[in-house]
Amino acid sequence: MLFVADSAKEKIHEVILTKNLTEDYFVRVSVTSGGCSGLSYHMDFDNENKTNDQIFDDNGVRIVTDLKSFLYLCNTTLEFSGGLNGKGFYFNNPNASRTCGCGESFAV
Repeated sequence: MLFVADSAKEKIHEVILTKNLTEDYFVRVSVTSGGCSGLSYHMDFDNENKTNDQIFDDNGVRIVTDLKSFLYLCNTTLEFSGGLNGKGFYFNNPNASRTCGCGESFAV
């Protein structure tokens, strides 16, 4: 399962309204090779399902990932932190054994 915190839910709905995205858009997250810790998160809005997509609905938000990425993201919570010291969207991943200082990459 992938989870969406209240803070991320509010910001996601705000972005959807600002960009005039239709109801068929969802949040797509994935993990790619790269970054100083070895693996990087990627997040975008999408409206096309792909083969082997894993689809989750949590807290009123549809979040989709590919099967390979799900192996790294299982039980991860998408969060949002704003303000001067905020990180923006970030992933609270219990599977990560270490993360880089900026929080953009991780290792398992």
